[in-house]
Amino acid sequence: MDGRFDVAIIGGGVVGNAVARELSRYQLKICVLEKELDVCNGVSGHNTGLLHSGILHKRGTLRTECCMEGNAEFEQVAKELDVPFKRCGKFIVGSGEEERKRLTALYERGLDNGIPGIRMLDESELKEMEPNAQGEFAIFVPSAGILCPFSYTIALAENAAMNGVKHFFDHEVTGITKSADGYEIATTQETVSARWIVNCAGLYSYKIAEMLGYDSYKPNRVKGEYIILDKRVGDKLSRPIYPTPNEAGAFDVHVTPTIDGNILVGPTIEMIGKNVNYDATQGMIQHLGKMGAELFPYVRKEYYIRNYAGVFPTLENPDSDEELDFQIQTKEEVPCTVNVVGITSPGLTSALPLARRVVEKIKNSEKLTSNPDFNPVRKGIVRFAEQSKEVQDQLIKKNPDYGEIFCRCECVTKAEIKQAIHNILGVSTVSGIKYRTRATMGRCQGGYCETRITAQIQQELNKDKTEILLNKKNAYMFVGEVRPDEEA
Repeated sequence: MDGRFDVAIIGGGVVGNAVARELSRYQLKICVLEKELDVCNGVSGHNTGLLHSGILHKRGTLRTECCMEGNAEFEQVAKELDVPFKRCGKFIVGSGEEERKRLTALYERGLDNGIPGIRMLDESELKEMEPNAQGEFAIFVPSAGILCPFSYTIALAENAAMNGVKHFFDHEVTGITKSADGYEIATTQETVSARWIVNCAGLYSYKIAEMLGYDSYKPNRVKGEYIILDKRVGDKLSRPIYPTPNEAGAFDVHVTPTIDGNILVGPTIEMIGKNVNYDATQGMIQHLGKMGAELFPYVRKEYYIRNYAGVFPTLENPDSDEELDFQIQTKEEVPCTVNVVGITSPGLTSALPLARRVVEKIKNSEKLTSNPDFNPVRKGIVRFAEQSKEVQDQLIKKNPDYGEIFCRCECVTKAEIKQAIHNILGVSTVSGIKYRTRATMGRCQGGYCETRITAQIQQELNKDKTEILLNKKNAYMFVGEVRPDEEA
């Protein structure tokens, strides 16, 4: 460990890395403590990848304020961080008089919130804009967009690292004690010293809050399952389609094109209390297929390529059964701490606005000096598949590794794999390479390229095959010989 830190951020999701990036604008020694082996392995990596507009929640809440702020600035953010993004808009569709009433109420909330450009559509207008959308009427929300949550979180983390932030993976926080001039943070690896602590621990933020001495919160987690559809139907849908919210104001299954050309169906909604359960189930797959097909007719089994689940950190107010708004807390009895809890959807959209508010909390206690060397620009790995034939030829001429395809489904080259392996964060898992290049994300789900990626990690990092991990601690790619050598 590299000495004492000014700020230790607990949690390597999108909000934690947004805080790291914003704090790196100042002359501070900063670290991020993450219990997993990479960023974006929790809530941030298991969502729909939607840039929300702010229509879904009431005006005046921190959730809505941060969402709208994050939405408005995202073109500039995506440009700085070299993150793929499309402001395509979305539809919220309905049928029948009961849904018309609920949709009208949602439309009026959108007007009250000041959501730009929203309008009601009849069925003919909906079909003209999105021929495969199912519905008798709809709200069109033009400010919504799509992005990749992995690409965005990785970009925030890499930009923070470029500006001096240290990331420590496999460092689960197990205890926190006050010291004379800050805090001693016990982790599964070592003890970290810091003057400030920022709690951005996502699903486990309530545990860190209790360690720090904040209020006790009761987690009432939500599990959502998804299906990913093949790119063969990607051109059949240009914008997300949401159903009318139910009587409780929640959305059931929706259908969303991804920034990379697939289509997501989901999530489902299942209250699971304190559990953290990522199991994908046959019953929910059937539910996804049925509900998704009511919005988009190409939700068919022949197009399914994968399913997965996310868990979201809904917290209940300790004084009531209501869901908490976003919370950015300080407490006089717990000096030099910022407690960020209750961050569920739209946390991805709200990450940088939340981070700026965390910085302001710290500024309220001490003067921060600007970092004259801060650079907000980060360049990602050039995606060979997205380049023109002329550019591809130039890339191959400069580096022959661009001429060797590792992942056929996504057309990812050896050059891209090698760049990902040598990432600034030091991540070397197979999934870490996957989320930096899209290798293994195609139709065959790694059947062709996974062994090649594993071999390249071995070669580039001088690792033995028994050391290669899929995504988590102890998730070894190889655990023994399939056919051991026989004695002569």
